[in-house]
Amino acid sequence: MSVRYARQIVLPEIGEEGQALLAKARILVVGAGGLGSPALLYLTAAGVGLGSHGGCIGLIDDDRVDASNLQRQILFRESDQATAKVEAASQHLAALNSETHLVSHQARLTAANAFEILGAYDVIIDGSDNFSTKYLLNDAAVKLGKPVVYGSILGFEGQVSVFW
Repeated sequence: MSVRYARQIVLPEIGEEGQALLAKARILVVGAGGLGSPALLYLTAAGVGLGSHGGCIGLIDDDRVDASNLQRQILFRESDQATAKVEAASQHLAALNSETHLVSHQARLTAANAFEILGAYDVIIDGSDNFSTKYLLNDAAVKLGKPVVYGSILGFEGQVSVFW
């Protein structure tokens, strides 16, 4: 592995083997808002989803960047306003780590596309901001046997859990 990941490879909990697993992981982030945005940055920086290892980071979102969200959607810039989030995110993440294979899904997660999209990934990160998407994501992940990392923020409080 690259010198880029040396500081996490030295951690006994990761090591060379763990870094190789991160590189070949296929992770989907549902939503590029206040939760998905930092998750995408950290996954990309950590070497998750390297194309040369068969991994990828997927992103599904149907929204556009809006100035009213820039204080918490730290992946985006003022110049990204009115741009599709998946498009702007892909550009910024590629600039952060060109080895990462990014797969953009410019869509809303629906019952019609959930199984096809989720089926291609190992782990799902729920950064969605509405209950209908969260319920759909849960139902599809249970049927597919996929783990979901769930996050929620309200004001100054947050929660995180893993459901599998």
